Amino acid sequence: MQLYAPTSSGPKRKSFRAPPLASLEGLRIGILENGKLNAEEMLREVGALFVERHGCTIRPIYSKSNASAPAPSTTLVKAAQDVDFLITGLGD
Repeated sequence: MQLYAPTSSGPKRKSFRAPPLASLEGLRIGILENGKLNAEEMLREVGALFVERHGCTIRPIYSKSNASAPAPSTTLVKAAQDVDFLITGLGD
């Protein structure tokens, strides 16, 4: 058995947050659904609010097959090329 101290840290990740959007007006929205029941329907409704309130357009719906796993890097790269921002959420 190997014990680990809960205060130890793992390797440092080189990550950063995207800069905030100056405005939502007319931007392209991507939807990332996680494969859970009703996820796509719920996210389409959220997307419709952005369309109505900010004149956004909904672009492709991206999917991942496992709600607890990260989206494949190829999906995220494709989304980054196609949309201005991405929305996601659980759908149960």
